[in-house]
Amino acid sequence: MKIRSLKVEDIEQTAEVHKAAFIRQGQSLEWIECNNKAFPRVQYFVAEDNNEIIGYIHWNQKSGFRPEVVLELEQLAVHPKKHGNGVATRLINESLPMVAAQLDKRGAKIKHILVTTRADNYAQELYRKTLGAEIETTISDLFSADEVFMIVRNIKL
Repeated sequence: MKIRSLKVEDIEQTAEVHKAAFIRQGQSLEWIECNNKAFPRVQYFVAEDNNEIIGYIHWNQKSGFRPEVVLELEQLAVHPKKHGNGVATRLINESLPMVAAQLDKRGAKIKHILVTTRADNYAQELYRKTLGAEIETTISDLFSADEVFMIVRNIKL
């Protein structure tokens, strides 16, 4: 398996992962296409295994281009048939230094990371373990359920 930046030719397969992972969301292809066009504000990375996209991560800079970036892990998805193989952990661990390197090109660095997820999502433990994220607050009935906002403060890469 290889973690790398998303290429335009990966968008359709990445949209299939989105569709399989986020069943309450729609228009997967349009979602991935429009967000990918927002580079460098949005950066996508994919997990590729045997020429197949099996997962992706979507990082997003918040509130303008600043020297100290509040970075959001907006989406992380692994195709359900590939769960339990460490794909999500590798996506986080291997893409974050690539985001930091891209930011460094303009003299910026990551200050904090924001992660939001459903309050009942088991991925909270992944975010705690891989990033050191802690729940800051919960907002009831935000999207399809209660949503937790997790923060990783003062990143050291």
